[in-house]
Amino acid sequence: MTGEDTAPDGGTATVGTATASRLDGLDLTGFVTLLRREVLRYVRRPSNTFVPPMITNVLYFAVFGVILGGRIDAIAGFDYIVFILPGLVVLGSVSNAFENASFSIFHGRWNNYIEAVVTSPLSHRAMVLAYVLASALRGVLVGTIITVVGVVFMWTTGTTLTVAQPLYLAAFMLVITLLFAGFGVVGGLWARDFDYLTVLNQFIIRPLVFFGGVFYALDILPEPYRTLSLLNPMVYMVNGVRYGFLSYSDIDPNTALAVLSGLTVAVVILDVWLFRRGYGLVE
Repeated sequence: MTGEDTAPDGGTATVGTATASRLDGLDLTGFVTLLRREVLRYVRRPSNTFVPPMITNVLYFAVFGVILGGRIDAIAGFDYIVFILPGLVVLGSVSNAFENASFSIFHGRWNNYIEAVVTSPLSHRAMVLAYVLASALRGVLVGTIITVVGVVFMWTTGTTLTVAQPLYLAAFMLVITLLFAGFGVVGGLWARDFDYLTVLNQFIIRPLVFFGGVFYALDILPEPYRTLSLLNPMVYMVNGVRYGFLSYSDIDPNTALAVLSGLTVAVVILDVWLFRRGYGLVE
């Protein structure tokens, strides 16, 4: 198909210009614009988005990795500071991915500027993907910052870190940040005030991560606590990222990756369905 075709009145009509910016029903221009806006929203405010998790993890590594870690025997053959790093990366990544999506959606609802997105020609799928991808990127960036902080503390203690399974690490980081960005969209649509967002992040997500094997291996737990821990989805995320870093996991990483991937797809589909229904967007 050429760029111009003859119009019925003998003139020329541009053909392909509109379709050039679309792919399978996805408005690429609008999608990229919304994605860029969401990314710039937190990139331009590093003191609010990147500095707090960095300071928090400096405290985690100082207290648990250095002060207490020197008095704790190696776990599964790894120094304690090395063992806890993957869990802290998961904690920071999923919390920030969730927080970014939930806050962005809710803040837009609270100040009524999300109406500009909802009434735009963008498809609901494009809207959801822009929010989810931008939030997942923030989670990955925060996870990278936490890794750098951990490596610095390891250097001070004479410990080294090598990424044993980089492909698994990349896959798990992508899946868990997308998953919690998707959950964040649900939270942002469901919340009625800012306290709802605090409850979700501080009293549900963080406790689940802490009991997901961040600071201990499942093998040290007596029954029935070890079996009960397997009901916690965070266990699979922490162990998946730990496998990527250390090639060690209490559970099968392939099973964990498959389950988490399926759950991520389901949550994103739910997000699109909620947007299509106007849940939380239309009073």
